[in-house]
Parts: sequence; structure tokens; C-alpha cells
Amino acid sequence: MAIIKRKTSQWIRMIYSGLKNDRDFTLFLFVGVFTGIAGGIYSTTFNNFLNDVFKLSADARGLVEFPRELPGMTIMFVIALLSFLGDVKMAIIGMIFAAAGLLGLGTMSHTFTGALAWTMIFSLGTHMFFPLTPSIGMHLSKKEQYGVRLGRYNAYNLFATLAGYAIVWCGFKYLGLTYQTAFVIASVFYVIAALVLGRMKHIEPKKFKLRFILQKRYTLFYILSLVNGARKQIFLTFAPWVLIQVFHLTPPLFALLGVFIATASIMTRTIVGNAIDRLGERFVLSAEAILLVVICFGYAFAENIAPAGIAVIILSACYIIDNSMNAVEMARSTYVRKIVRNPEDVTSVLAAGTSFDHIIAMTIPFLGGILWVAYGYKAVFLAAACIGLLNFFLSTKIRIGETS
Repeated sequence: MAIIKRKTSQWIRMIYSGLKNDRDFTLFLFVGVFTGIAGGIYSTTFNNFLNDVFKLSADARGLVEFPRELPGMTIMFVIALLSFLGDVKMAIIGMIFAAAGLLGLGTMSHTFTGALAWTMIFSLGTHMFFPLTPSIGMHLSKKEQYGVRLGRYNAYNLFATLAGYAIVWCGFKYLGLTYQTAFVIASVFYVIAALVLGRMKHIEPKKFKLRFILQKRYTLFYILSLVNGARKQIFLTFAPWVLIQVFHLTPPLFALLGVFIATASIMTRTIVGNAIDRLGERFVLSAEAILLVVICFGYAFAENIAPAGIAVIILSACYIIDNSMNAVEMARSTYVRKIVRNPEDVTSVLAAGTSFDHIIAMTIPFLGGILWVAYGYKAVFLAAACIGLLNFFLSTKIRIGETS
């Protein structure tokens, strides 16, 4: 608690100083805060919403990921079509779509088909923001500070999710909060984030033309995006599903796990940012791959090596560590920024990476659901471990300054 209070005091002083000396980056940090609150609410309720309202099986849950992730596959084209607007204006549009999707999910998702439609709108908005976030952050930073500055943004974002988790925990446990109301509250924070983005100045890069960047020098990044999409989607879809269907965790308990995740990630994201600048992207991504293989074995065998009460603690620990390592995504972004010839290509390359990520992310949950039904959830995470090993092999191939 003392550490959190000290960190909070430091961030307040940093914000005050930033408002005077680094206005745009400070506003960008506030965007991270508001999207963090909204994301915290959404991430701790969506899976339970699907389970409690629509009573989905594991294979049906896997199928949901196809329409949910479909907008992510199109991001390369969406960003290219809207690139004349610049990063910040595109980010504002993304926040508006995210807010509209959650508002519809909260007020007009009376059928499963309707819920999927609104989820796709929300997904389009958040996936637009994925490649724009590091692009904006690095545009506001010097090259030697890419990792630190993105780490700071992500730390603020994760710290803010604590407020989102608190809303879910208190709301569902004591105030009779419903899933629908939770989604509406989250949508409001995305609207606020859009308004804050609108206050940013002196950040837009030179206007660039419509283009799709698929060059040989980015091949490794695109392959890493494909493999990372497969591994990530297994965790996003089936890790919480194990905790919900096998161990019956409720939204308040997920909110409590979220508090542990955010607390760990506040430090993790700063550490990862510093490691990127000091040790490089190859080290960071290789270390992440090894750790995630270990986590996969934890998911797969916890129930075999410990009683149910201890197994759920092991699985929860895996869930916390897994989610706190999301910061490593920064390394893929800084890798791109360091190998591009033209800084204005960063957004387009990152958007293409997002699209490649989601090409496979749409199909993996479907296959994972079939694997779960046929052989049990353990088989799903053993498959994820194999993907993790491939990710490690590819990460060792990263070379900065040696692409052609």
C-alpha cells in the first residue's frame, strides 16, 4: 500500500510538471488513464456476460472470436484509408467507435446476434487504437526514450484499470450493477478519452498518402505478429474461460485478479520499457516467450499437481503473470520504429502487423474450442506452449540495423 501511495504521489507531481513542460504527452497519459478505466470494466465483465447471459459452451465461445477479431484483420486497410487524417484524428474516431459499441452492447444487445454486432463495432474502435498508441507515443519521444515513454504511458493505463476493476468489484458485489450498466459506464470513459485526444496539439506528422507497406525488411515483424496473434488469442479466449467454467470465478473475483494484475503491471511496464532501451528488443521478446511457455504448462497441469483450492491459485497466478506481460508488446513497436526508413511508415507497418495478428487470431479460438471439446482444456494450453517455442525461435532472429 505504501508503494502504491508513493507511486501515486510521484505521478501527480509528474503530471503537474508535464502540464507545464510536455503538454501533448501529458494529455496522452490522460488518454491512457481513461481508456484504462474503460478497458478494466470491459475486460472483467465480457466473458462472464457471455457465459451468464448466453450460456455459451467452450466451442461456441471460440466461435465468438471470429466476428470479434474480424475488425482487427481489416485495420491495415482502415488505417490506410484514413491516413490522410493523421494519427490523433484516427485515434479519436477509434474511441468513438469503441464508445458506440459498448453503448450498444449495454442498451441494445437483446439477442446474441445483436451482441456480436455491437461487439464488432467496439472491436473496430479498439483495434484502430492499438497501432496508433505506440505511434503517437514514439512521435512524442526521442529515440533513446521510446521504451521509457511507452512504458510510462502503459503504466498509467494499467494503474487506471484499478479504478475500472474497483467499479466492477464494488458495483457487482454491493450496488447491484448489471453487465449492461457496466458497458454504458465504460463507453462514457471512451468518450472522455476522445475529447482529451481532441485537445492535443503540435503532434500530427506530415500528411501521408494511401499505402500498404508489405516490404521484405518487415517480414520478421509480420511473422512475429502472426505467431503472437495465435498465442495471445488462446490466452485471451481460454484462460478466463477455464477460470469461469472449471473454477466458477465471478466478476468480483475477476476484478480482484485485475487489481493484482494492474499492481504487478505498473512495475512490469516500467521495467520492460527500461529493458527495451538497455537490453534490446531481441532479449525482451525472447525472455517473454520462455516465460509464457512456463505459464502454459501451469495452465495445463495445475489441476493434476495440486488440490482444487491450490490449483485455482496456481491458475490465477498464471493469469496474473500472463496479463502483466502484455507490456512486452512495446518491444514489437519499438523494433518497427528502429528499422523503418521513413518515420511516417511506422503507423502503416504497425497497422499491417495488427492485421496479420488478427488473420490467425480469428481462426485459433475456433480450433481451440474444438480441441477443448475433444481433448479437454489442457490440450489447448499444450498447443499454446508449442506456439510459444516457435515465438522464442523467431525472437532470437531479431537484428536491429541488419534489415535490407
